[in-house]
Amino acid sequence: MNGRSHDRELLAPVEEWFERHGWTPLPFQWQTWQAHLRGRSGLIQVPTGSGKTYAAVMAPIAKALAQSVPRRGVRLLYITPLRALSRDLAQALLEPIEAMGWPLRVGIRNGDTPSAERSRQLKSPPDILITTPESLCVLMAGRHATELFQPLETVILDEWHELIGSKRGTQAELALSWLRLQRPQLQTWAISATIGNLEEAARHALGEGSDPCLITGAPERPLEIRSIVPDSLDGFPWGGHLGLRRYEDLVATLSPTTSTLLFTNTRNQAERWFQCLRFACPEMEGLLALHHSAVDRQEREAIEAGVKAGSLRWVVCTSSLDLGVDFQPVERVVQIGSPKNLARLLQRAGRSAHCPGGTSQMWFMPTNALELLELSAVRRGLSQGLVEERHPPNEALDVLLQHLTTLACGPGFTPEATLESIRRTSSYRNLSDATWQWCLRFLEQGGDCLGAYPRYRKLERADDGRFVIRDNTIARLHRLNIGTITSAPAIRVRFVRGAVLGHVEETFISQLRPKDVFFFAGRQLEFVRLREMTAYVKASTRKSTAVPAWAGGQMALSDLLTHHLREEVARAARGDLDTSELQALAPVFERQKDLSTLPANNQFLIETCRTREGTHLYAYPFEGRFVHEGLGFLWSTRLTRLHRGTITVSVNDYGFELLAPRSYPMADLLEEHLNALLADDHLEEDLEQALNLSELCRRRFRSIAQVAGLLVQGYPGQNKSAGQLQISGSLLWEVFSKHEPGNLLLKQAQQEVLQEQLELQRLRSALKRLQAGEVLLSATARPGPLAFPLLVERLNNRMTNESVMERVQRMVAEAQRLEGD
Repeated sequence: MNGRSHDRELLAPVEEWFERHGWTPLPFQWQTWQAHLRGRSGLIQVPTGSGKTYAAVMAPIAKALAQSVPRRGVRLLYITPLRALSRDLAQALLEPIEAMGWPLRVGIRNGDTPSAERSRQLKSPPDILITTPESLCVLMAGRHATELFQPLETVILDEWHELIGSKRGTQAELALSWLRLQRPQLQTWAISATIGNLEEAARHALGEGSDPCLITGAPERPLEIRSIVPDSLDGFPWGGHLGLRRYEDLVATLSPTTSTLLFTNTRNQAERWFQCLRFACPEMEGLLALHHSAVDRQEREAIEAGVKAGSLRWVVCTSSLDLGVDFQPVERVVQIGSPKNLARLLQRAGRSAHCPGGTSQMWFMPTNALELLELSAVRRGLSQGLVEERHPPNEALDVLLQHLTTLACGPGFTPEATLESIRRTSSYRNLSDATWQWCLRFLEQGGDCLGAYPRYRKLERADDGRFVIRDNTIARLHRLNIGTITSAPAIRVRFVRGAVLGHVEETFISQLRPKDVFFFAGRQLEFVRLREMTAYVKASTRKSTAVPAWAGGQMALSDLLTHHLREEVARAARGDLDTSELQALAPVFERQKDLSTLPANNQFLIETCRTREGTHLYAYPFEGRFVHEGLGFLWSTRLTRLHRGTITVSVNDYGFELLAPRSYPMADLLEEHLNALLADDHLEEDLEQALNLSELCRRRFRSIAQVAGLLVQGYPGQNKSAGQLQISGSLLWEVFSKHEPGNLLLKQAQQEVLQEQLELQRLRSALKRLQAGEVLLSATARPGPLAFPLLVERLNNRMTNESVMERVQRMVAEAQRLEGD
């Protein structure tokens, strides 16, 4: 029997199930199944809703069904980044298993799995186990890890594009290195929807030296994007707002009978838009819901079930619904505000018509005028088939230290074999002997500084040479704190008599006093008291505008999108307005040209003007918020070194503003010292002076220390506050800085601040690009359209009893009056 006939025979049960549904396997599914049956591993990248889950699982299932003697234990391990996806994945797998009577059991193991079910899974493991990276590591930290995974044949990494750019992806890589050490013939398949660097992503999923099978052959899904463009830009919010002033435009495009997901970029924004739509559309009461990751799990599950059943028509949501939850009833997606990158827009658009052959529909609701420029750039990027790359952290030692502790808690590890397996991962392929020995010494002896404290001397050598942890207290505490997500401690929000609503950050609750009113989870609540990490509340009708703000809410434009944004500005400068968004912005471009100019692709526009507030410098590199933050503080430091003064910095995705006293000679300094301002010489030293780099590193060190196991949240119900963790982190920072300045975790903190927080590489590239181009210095009578959003950004951060909108309207009226004069 030839190979192809053998494949068809093995896959006959799968084909039979497809035929019952009236389906024909797509070419990319056949390609994946055949590659798997020949022992290959690989990466599947196809659009959301194309059938990639069945492409990944059906060949491993066919192999399991063909085995004459069933093996006891987990044979297929399915790793997903979100707990919420586990239920849908289990349902998708159980559908053919139950319909065809296949003798396979499916289990879910994550933080929500009851303890009784966990015990059952260890005694009688399911054939297919769906889990998260964190829960997989908890299993590896158990005594039964080796037996549990002894029959393992296949690992599937779902939504790999979501994991690879973070330490959770690194955690998954290390876990896979141990599984491959136990099972050298293990096959791995990663699933992705949107990633630009496919070969690098495959290497990180499959390991160094692998020969990945890259499958990308699914038919492209049509995508229709329409902008909700105002009739006139007069009075349209210029920047710094949530777009709520234009809610009538959005409501006019929505239909009560059309199932719609309305995506926002932040939880704060989602809360506000939910309240706005409740006010604007009272007839949607009971048909409108709010979904984000801080809402309680049971309520989120009820909302997801309501969408699938069609009982909920509109859901305001965040990235909590970005990933592969299967919502076939959803007909339309609305993106409120710029998506900030192409991959996120594609992912969200794919939530509509979530089935092979469907056409995704997306409406774009700009929250300020210049976001129309961003959408025009998005259109251009999508038309060229471009999507962002995701680059994983390199050699994150905090994750490695946690991984070694995990192995020592479970079966133990031998240093030589473990080092060899770790070096086969892409993230640690260049791990040096010196760094490896430092890690072992740090865990075994507490390094140079912590040897006097038993809880930092974790590893012990067994008689057979393995490293193990014998102290049950250390092992139990480690298992409870496994993970790489180190957000601020969460406070549970609960009715005084009733249900849990979700969680907010401790910093928000600490600012509330009893009887204060705030919005959360779509409800108006009165704060009653805080007790044992729980905020007790009751429903209230008293008005309030307070909404919790969560850390990490700011998104910046991707590097790929900033390139296209500069091209859109250059088109506008040439008068080449070839998209509906650019045409809508024509009055803005004309006003900008009247007051100043629009830069071409190789030009860098800098405007200066004087107002009653002082002397302004507006610079427009169009490089994204984080790069502009570094540039703004860098320039303010270099300028004040040339001429003493106080300079305020404001940034957005398009540029930055420097505001100095009226007497400050901004224009003269620019003309004389422009090359010095753009130089990348002494960049790190100047950033150190500008941003207090040591303080940024100290803060980053806290999260590194948590991941490495130096700081622990404690036992459930006894979590430490953010303040306690910060103090503990600061003490460790001081001890290492004083007594072990070469500590590799200190170096990691500095590296992460420079490369991830300040995006030093992008900052250097931006400076080189600006140096090579032409600089346009423009003295203007007053701030123009490009400057206006920066002005508003600064107003948002200023204390006043006048609302930002009132101040903006007053400034607009003043600008119009001056133009009339």
